[in-house]
Amino acid sequence: MILSEKITEERKKNGWSQEELAEKLSVSRQAVSKWESAQSTPDLQKIIRLAEVFEVSTDYLLRDEIASEQHMIKPEYKEEKASIHSVSMEEANAFLNWKRKRAPMMAGAVALCILSPVLLIFLAGLSDSHIWGLSENMACGVGLTVLMLMVAGAVFIFISGGLQGKPYEYLETEQIETAYGVSGLVKEKKKEYESVYLKGIAIGVVLCILSVIPLFMVMSMEAPDYIVTASVSVLLMLVAAGVYLILHVSTVRGGYDMLLQEGDYSLKEKKYKEKINIFSTVYWCTATAIYLGWSFWTQRWDFTWLVWPVAGVLFGAVSAVARVLVKDEK
Repeated sequence: MILSEKITEERKKNGWSQEELAEKLSVSRQAVSKWESAQSTPDLQKIIRLAEVFEVSTDYLLRDEIASEQHMIKPEYKEEKASIHSVSMEEANAFLNWKRKRAPMMAGAVALCILSPVLLIFLAGLSDSHIWGLSENMACGVGLTVLMLMVAGAVFIFISGGLQGKPYEYLETEQIETAYGVSGLVKEKKKEYESVYLKGIAIGVVLCILSVIPLFMVMSMEAPDYIVTASVSVLLMLVAAGVYLILHVSTVRGGYDMLLQEGDYSLKEKKYKEKINIFSTVYWCTATAIYLGWSFWTQRWDFTWLVWPVAGVLFGAVSAVARVLVKDEK
């Protein structure tokens, strides 16, 4: 038998229509039809995928003289394939709904962390300028109390969100297969969300860039200290709003990528994602410790906020190096 006949035979043997086979291969039904009628030939990657789907060897598909009894794949490969988690339509919809609900909460938690020192910085500026008769101790006491409450609230959201997401952890680390129709549905939803995603990213980045303008304007006018600290508070609020938008739309879009195994959730990325996640946790915990330690030591809350933009810029470069090191280990 030639390749086209073998594709037809194996498809019918599994009880699949041309559309169902096309869905599993992420191709059009017309492409499968052309393969089976010998009007075209699948490329090497598609042949490898056909072998995996049919549970046959590539030799069987490519070599006309190999009989059907000789083509079965090794038992250990079957066991490996059987361990792949299959995602049903119900599971996919439940996961996407959870992602949409989680997105504003997780983005809000990060925004809370950014906003946490705002009141402390503002009150510190007022106390230094002896406005409202506010003492330094009262300013620090009220500001630190609010800071700790906001950070505690953010940590609670992070932890509760992580616990609620336990059932979906396999989507981030394991290879998956989607049931018939799931991939097409997710692709359609992702396409519909693309404009929202791009707008969110664009507005978020613009807000982060524009956040420094109030501070620059105040510094250029040689304004009093309390005005400077107020402009720093405005800066943090604009950054928080920008980060919120970016994380919100990125979290929702990340859900589509997880189900489609694209972008940061492709099979190649999943192989070393766990190590990268450990690195990220250590990195941001260290940045937080530096920020708090430096701030409490110097009491310069109006200045130490610079730790966050610097840490954000460095994270991209450092994480890229970490990825290279992880790849080299493998």
